[in-house]
Amino acid sequence: MVAKNQFYQISLALLFCSGFLAFQVTCRTLQDASMYERHEEWMGRYAKVYKDPQERERRFKIFKENVNYIEAFNNAANKPYTLGINQFADLTNEEFIAPRNRFKGHMCSSITRTTTFKYENVTAIPSTVDWRQKGAVTPIKDQGQCGCCWAFSAVAATEGIHALSAGKLISLSEQEVVDCDTKGEDQGCAGGFMDGAFKFIIQNHGLNNEPNYPYKAVDGKCNAKAAANHVATITGYEDVPVNNEKALQKAVANQPVSVAIDASGSDFQFYQSGVFTGSCGTELDHGVTAVGYGVSADGTEYWLVKNSWGTEWGEEGYIRMQRGVKAEEGLWHSYDGILPYCIIIKFGHHYS
Repeated sequence: MVAKNQFYQISLALLFCSGFLAFQVTCRTLQDASMYERHEEWMGRYAKVYKDPQERERRFKIFKENVNYIEAFNNAANKPYTLGINQFADLTNEEFIAPRNRFKGHMCSSITRTTTFKYENVTAIPSTVDWRQKGAVTPIKDQGQCGCCWAFSAVAATEGIHALSAGKLISLSEQEVVDCDTKGEDQGCAGGFMDGAFKFIIQNHGLNNEPNYPYKAVDGKCNAKAAANHVATITGYEDVPVNNEKALQKAVANQPVSVAIDASGSDFQFYQSGVFTGSCGTELDHGVTAVGYGVSADGTEYWLVKNSWGTEWGEEGYIRMQRGVKAEEGLWHSYDGILPYCIIIKFGHHYS
């Protein structure tokens, strides 16, 4: 009788274990099914098409890993910013960085840096600035798979200073810079320097507008006829003192400024909203434009930054990045700013 009871108990235990394992498998299957549905919806939203079933499955696995990371981050709720499932959700961080943040691995030691700073003696600056509200910022653009953030950064700063000096906001041509600024170290979609773009604008006596020289997101042959039509120009540019947030604030208080940031992390890849306080690396790899600054509801000081990854990324294409960081080089590491004059702010790195 004892043996029979023991056999009965063992059988129940085996049934329980089998049932529990089956439940776990079912849960995982349901989770995967739900994730597949989310991937399908995401593919539809962003018009994603894969070359074969194997590539689709590989992208699904990356998508799943990224979604799990994003949701775990947001559920922790221990940061003043959130992440979102955006157009980059089926890319590894390495794949994301490659065509957009192409730091060329060397300092540009030949760059001549000015010793003066246009706004050095400015003392009265507003507590908040948003150049979008003052008609000095064009709508968000998208560089796509072309590594020319350096051109977008320089053009946005040029658009801003031209609007402030001429009283008219014009969307200028990044493609003209990509195609025609080829005599120096700038390499179109393979990366370049913001200061190189500013030099080109000055030497070319200006840029055409976007409609007359539209963006293609690929390297093209310079359209000399279109490039000879100038609707806006600058007369010079200068550096903002390196690693000096107060100087940068003075500059941004007076105009949009071309700046460099480290945009290589996963949190930056999936940034959705809030004041970004994530850790930054030690290499500047991405050109953007500072178009303001302010203070969030919880008292965090931030820079308002215009990016060139479309409106699906970040706060409709913008990111608020923490300023006033108590570190030698700040959140942006050793940023350089460039002011065009009209003014532009420049750096000594190669960006894409």
